[in-house]
Amino acid sequence: MSTGHPLGIDVGGSGIKGAPVDLAEGTFAQKRLRIDTPAVSTPEAVCDVIAQVVDHFDEVRSDSPIGVTIPGVVQHGVVKTAANIDKSWIGCEIEKLLEDRLQHDVVVVNDADAAGVGELNYGAAKGHDGLVVLTTLGTGIGTAIFNEGVLVPNSELGHLEIDGHDAETRAASSAKTREDLSYPEWAERLQRYYRVLEDLIWPDLIVVGGGVSKDSDEFLPLLDIRTPIVPAVLRNKAGIIGAAVLATASQQRHGRHTG
Repeated sequence: MSTGHPLGIDVGGSGIKGAPVDLAEGTFAQKRLRIDTPAVSTPEAVCDVIAQVVDHFDEVRSDSPIGVTIPGVVQHGVVKTAANIDKSWIGCEIEKLLEDRLQHDVVVVNDADAAGVGELNYGAAKGHDGLVVLTTLGTGIGTAIFNEGVLVPNSELGHLEIDGHDAETRAASSAKTREDLSYPEWAERLQRYYRVLEDLIWPDLIVVGGGVSKDSDEFLPLLDIRTPIVPAVLRNKAGIIGAAVLATASQQRHGRHTG
């Protein structure tokens, strides 16, 4: 018997994580399952792991939506970019691949967009009606833009060219680790990035996600920008929760039957 909870699955560079989501509360309805991302992370290998996650929460097979995030642009179910994942993803019809494998309707979205939806509905941006930008600082920089609560998908503003560099190569948290930067040194790079970002789109709020957001007290107070900037609340839960929200919205919009 179905719990009625949608399933969110977040595909990351090191782990693939999933859980049913209680949309009333914005929390996991069951304990999250995490499986290591395959060393050779082709679409087929990742789909095998996603199938394991779905099998673990087998009650979704009746009528619950499934939402999946990947670290790339997803347009009409097709992966268009692969900045930080295996290049074989480019051009992959990932929604069709998963639906054929799972025999279930699936919605696949960009991971930063999903995290942003989670924060907008249940986290740091809840109730905010203006122009909101979420940035995830990790291996790269993911971005999600919302205007009046509506997602503008696949923004990819982590790849702005700033001072002759792809922004994420200098300002992502991986750059801090790789170059052994102190928080003040890294904050100088972040400030340059966020000032360019705010001059381009004039947001009302910036939310900072990614694993490093747990240490936000170490670097956010060092930033001198005009836009209010706050740490994400849901942290590593945001992608799973946002994927479940987006899958549910798609099912309601299209009247899909699952199973």
